[in-house]
Amino acid sequence: MKAPLGKGVFLIAAPSLRDPNFRQTVVLLCEHGAEGALGVVVNRPTAMSVSEALPQVPILEGQRHVLFSGGPVQTNQVMMLYRLDQLPENSHHVFEGICLGGDTDLVDRILTTSEGREAFRAYIGYSGWGPGQLESELQTGSWFTIPADPNAVFDKDPTRIWPDIVSTLGDDYRHYADMPFDPSLN
Repeated sequence: MKAPLGKGVFLIAAPSLRDPNFRQTVVLLCEHGAEGALGVVVNRPTAMSVSEALPQVPILEGQRHVLFSGGPVQTNQVMMLYRLDQLPENSHHVFEGICLGGDTDLVDRILTTSEGREAFRAYIGYSGWGPGQLESELQTGSWFTIPADPNAVFDKDPTRIWPDIVSTLGDDYRHYADMPFDPSLN
């Protein structure tokens, strides 16, 4: 399975990728073009709650929404992915009812009036690549690409996203699904 680079694609870290920023990660590409690429790691929850990162948003007080580590770039900035039934006009559409932004009014709406599938995830930092950098990393075998799945982003246990996807890449990769984060522990 290989998907062309673009918005709405998962970058799956190859088992051989040793960079600690991306080891065993799944990155949702939110932007890709001649100027580079931007995405968020969807499977790295932190020990911090969103309410700690955004104390100025009263609706989050007492909520147990986990803050995710989106990547090593601008780790002082919170970005949000939203799954909405209807995307706002000013939103940055990523794929299938998913948009990227920082609008806390949407968080308020989701937590107070939303019923069903609407959701949000908050990320501290993001993942970024300069022009041609991601393409080069793909050529060296650092990443696999597959179409993104909104259920993996919002509904799945984040600790199971990478192993579950890797196990679907074929017999050559299935045994990596249960590999420890630090292979020297094996």
